[in-house]
Amino acid sequence: MTGGAGFVGSHVVDALLGQGHEVVVIDDLSSGDAARVSGEADLCELDIVDAAALDRVIDEARPRAVFHLAAQASVVASVENPARDCAVNVQGTLNVLEAAGRCGAPVVFTSTGGALYGDGAPMPTREDRIPEPLSPYGASKWAAEAYVTTWSRSSGIPHAVARLGNVYGPRQSPHGEAGVVAIFAHHLHTGQAPKMYGRGSPTRDYVYVTDVVSALLAAAGRSGTYNIATGVETDVMTIWRELQEAAVRVEAGRSGVEPAQLEPELADLRPGELRRSCLDVGLAERELGWRAQVQIGDGLRLSYQALVEEFERA
Repeated sequence: MTGGAGFVGSHVVDALLGQGHEVVVIDDLSSGDAARVSGEADLCELDIVDAAALDRVIDEARPRAVFHLAAQASVVASVENPARDCAVNVQGTLNVLEAAGRCGAPVVFTSTGGALYGDGAPMPTREDRIPEPLSPYGASKWAAEAYVTTWSRSSGIPHAVARLGNVYGPRQSPHGEAGVVAIFAHHLHTGQAPKMYGRGSPTRDYVYVTDVVSALLAAAGRSGTYNIATGVETDVMTIWRELQEAAVRVEAGRSGVEPAQLEPELADLRPGELRRSCLDVGLAERELGWRAQVQIGDGLRLSYQALVEEFERA
């Protein structure tokens, strides 16, 4: 699999190993962390843009399936350097498809939900909505999807596209343009008020990482495009308040001292960022037999406790 040293990818690796599979991980470690990768998996450090290096690894491994999670995943970075974003997300995906095709291996490609559909989409948004991306990142993911579905039709190999909501959970980095749950958790743990872009009003469809993993495994060997989310729209301010409540319980239980109440600094949205996002998950329920199991309140509590432990080990 590609991107297996990343937040979501490392959880997929663990799930595959738990099912008894041998796993080869391809990751350039630009945002991934080798420490996340189980010692039972083989880790190959390389960039998927390097087709020759990628071919050597996949030709030797002869995989039965490829989970393609490697990506340039920052909206802000895509605005600043759209050429690199395109190289990784489009050319890199084509490289993966070509290499997997020689082995007859189906590919499960992780795309984006919100960044793809744009602000004008009806809520919740179905897969048949014509994308209107606001950023180069959204555009590159849409282009990559076209290659995945075209290669599936032309080769007969059942490649799948998983359009993910906003994934959160353990192992998510709080640094850079990471997920808001990890960023807020880090600020709460360190007692520093965060900057809240969009003044707390933007909404997303937050889905817990273990639910995403089960969806990706269910999509292996299937041909289609699926929203992987919860169908629930939650604003950023609600995420902050829920995490504050989780922090009070966790920190009081650990030290006996409740953390200070923090008020975030409110700021305008950054270029390319969405105001609203919520995904219709009916197709994944019908065709994959999948639906999210973790409610947002439970997921945020689990995430805060796990992330705090990770922050203290770092």
